[in-house]
Amino acid sequence: MLEKLDELGVDVVEAGWPGSNPKDAEFFKIVRSLDLKNSRVAAFGSTRKKGMKADQDPSLRAIVESDVPVAVIFGKSWTLHVTEVLRCSLEENLSMAIETVEYLREHGMEVIFDAEHFFDGWKASREYAIGVLRAAIEGGARTVTLCDTNGGSMPWEVEAAVRDVVRELPATHLGIHTHNDAGCGVANTLVAVQSGVRHVQGTLLGTGERCGNADLCQVLPNLALKMGFSVLKGRIEKLRDLTRISGFVADLLNLRISDNHPYVGRNAFAHKAGVHVDAVLKLKRAYEHIDPAMVGNERNFSVSELSGRSTVRYVSSKAGLVLRDDQISEALEEVKRLESQGYHLEGAEATVELLLMKTAGRLMEGFRVVEWSVDVKGSESVTARASVEIEVDGRVYRASGEGVGPVHALDNAVRRALLSCFPKLEGVRLTDYKVSVVDGVDGTAAAVRVFIEFSDDESIWRTTSVSRNIIDASLVALSDGYRYALNRNPK
Repeated sequence: MLEKLDELGVDVVEAGWPGSNPKDAEFFKIVRSLDLKNSRVAAFGSTRKKGMKADQDPSLRAIVESDVPVAVIFGKSWTLHVTEVLRCSLEENLSMAIETVEYLREHGMEVIFDAEHFFDGWKASREYAIGVLRAAIEGGARTVTLCDTNGGSMPWEVEAAVRDVVRELPATHLGIHTHNDAGCGVANTLVAVQSGVRHVQGTLLGTGERCGNADLCQVLPNLALKMGFSVLKGRIEKLRDLTRISGFVADLLNLRISDNHPYVGRNAFAHKAGVHVDAVLKLKRAYEHIDPAMVGNERNFSVSELSGRSTVRYVSSKAGLVLRDDQISEALEEVKRLESQGYHLEGAEATVELLLMKTAGRLMEGFRVVEWSVDVKGSESVTARASVEIEVDGRVYRASGEGVGPVHALDNAVRRALLSCFPKLEGVRLTDYKVSVVDGVDGTAAAVRVFIEFSDDESIWRTTSVSRNIIDASLVALSDGYRYALNRNPK
């Protein structure tokens, strides 16, 4: 992940607390061998322990021994935390800040001082909170960062505090560190920059404890494209890597980027209503606040019951299909019929493309599921076994599969049968599976909607199906996913 942040052009990457656990300590050893082009690595830690000299504090020694150029040190700036959490005097807390920064500076490290709980501290005792900043500056800190550690500050409060600090410490390099507990992490970061801050801390996708930190996937493009600030070492073109790198980070952290995530979500530049699509096809900025390519994303059009002819024509063309006017009308009617039955085609682009291929007379069915069965047994553990019969070019292939559940077993059986005829499906993977109830009135007998996501080394696609039987719905969506792969790459 560090190398990807370096590729993006992030200036400083806070890489962990070297004195806190063996994993972080080992990481800092590995860092020394990396050939980073843009990023400087920072070690994280706190001010010295009360009643202890800085050069005797093992955590500070570990930071020095990490052999990185930057240290990010947090210290208390809220009197409540000083007296009730640290249980030390206000004067000693100031000494802890000064001496810690001095110690690290004496060892050649650049120091960024994070004033923990600054905005709560500023509201409780303005003089003391700013006094902590002065102490860090006196010790030699290059940057003092105002932290909204509880994440509960409002933008107007952040603005007032930052402007006050700018008046008191005009020559200081100020930073901002916000959490998102009140849903204002990004807004608070932007208003802080607008008020004088020039050092921004955040995380890709807003990851972090509790509700997360300010999301750099939103902060970076907003600063560069909306507010005119230089980011990523002045290389605005690096924003084109934002969607790709955020996807890499999400995969690494086993996260799923929300479809409606600003800037980098798959629906961030999606258009569904016919009026919107018609306008965008004529003039992109009619319904887009930026060109999606500026952040490495792309526009797409979702086919649904709200779609018009322009949408179907565009999606067909993108899939390499040319539909006559009567075929477009036919496809729209089929879409409306399916959605009236509980289908939700938005986001199920593979299902839509299969429908359009069929309408255009271009669909290669490839195979047909003749019969299937699933048997589930359980006591202390649950096992499932499925069997299928699949017809390909008039010949029937039989296969069985086991799994942790009925859908897993069915997928294994279908794959086994198909691979004997279509070995090119070997690289297709089922990557996500979701079930939702269409209408809960009938309880456990209600119709269900299944969404399945597939991927291979080149792309991702999704299918959907609706049935009162969850296994039947799953089988149709599974079959369509493999059928789409065959049609996408018929050779």
